[in-house]
Amino acid sequence: MTDVLETELTRKLGCRYPVIQTAMGWIATPPLVAATSNAGAFGFLGAAVMRPDELRAAIAQVKSLTPHPFGVNFHMFQPGAAEIVEIILSERDHIRAVSFGRGPDKAIIKRFRDAGIVCIPTVGALKHAKKMVELGCDMITVQGGEGGGHTGSVATTVLLPQVLDTVDVPVVAAGGFGDGRGLAAALAYGAAGMAMGTRFLMTAESPIPAITKDRYLKAGPDDILVSTKVDGLPQRMIRNPRLNRIEKSGPVSMWVRALESAWMMKRATGASNAELLKAARAMTGHGGLTLAQAMMAASAPMLIQRAVVEGSPDDGLMATGQVAGRLGDLPTCEALITEITTQARARLEALCGPARIAA
Repeated sequence: MTDVLETELTRKLGCRYPVIQTAMGWIATPPLVAATSNAGAFGFLGAAVMRPDELRAAIAQVKSLTPHPFGVNFHMFQPGAAEIVEIILSERDHIRAVSFGRGPDKAIIKRFRDAGIVCIPTVGALKHAKKMVELGCDMITVQGGEGGGHTGSVATTVLLPQVLDTVDVPVVAAGGFGDGRGLAAALAYGAAGMAMGTRFLMTAESPIPAITKDRYLKAGPDDILVSTKVDGLPQRMIRNPRLNRIEKSGPVSMWVRALESAWMMKRATGASNAELLKAARAMTGHGGLTLAQAMMAASAPMLIQRAVVEGSPDDGLMATGQVAGRLGDLPTCEALITEITTQARARLEALCGPARIAA
């Protein structure tokens, strides 16, 4: 009997369960990716905040920690993007997929596909899903407005069926998912599986400092809001002193933050001023951003780094999905995936009967 948890996602990505750990900057590190993949899900390495040499080292570390395939997330506006593409292609025996938001063009997508690497962009709007399929992507992750970080205004329960009714590639559901009930619901909608960021952020293997994890654990639904002040695009985050200051700031303060963040990005990545300016200018054509907004979008991860790497939750930014408001534990990835798959099978059995659900 076919296992109900065997889907196009598991077949294409080579994992046991249709669950994806999304690529969160500074968080989706080799230990978390390996723990996810060892537990039977599929982990994405967060390379959008890495230099090419850092990515090489991270890939080597993941390979040393798990025999299972994994994915890499990047975007074409980051410094060294062209070299990162070549690194990913050279590791095609281990890297099964790439994910991206501000992604590669049709020619690069074809190179990935020809190498056997599955392209799974994340989209937050129907028009973007259609565009990604036109470019040749093999699968789409649809993130509803409940998701963390940059997010749209359409809820998953509306956006997901819209995309499922429109595209002819497997669709992965994201935004608001955190347990086996969510997985059962995603499959019932017709999705090939679900993707989670915040739930994996709140695990034992997540690398963020204990003081920041504690803030995530304590956050309730009313502590989580969407702000457009960080870089001009809607972002869902946990309210804290830094975000409160940003929310009250004006245009001059935005430029100050943009320059400050760009300087932090320069120090962290080794990128030149010209490279940072080129990346920001390229992004002005993505979503109609002003130059100041684009500079913030290119370097805002540095503010996230303060919270999730340096352990300064009051002075950094804590991107999160709404689901954080109901999560109160830090399980291991193994325990989390076991709980999710057990609960999903139980919910599907309750709906369909035991004869239809294979263990």
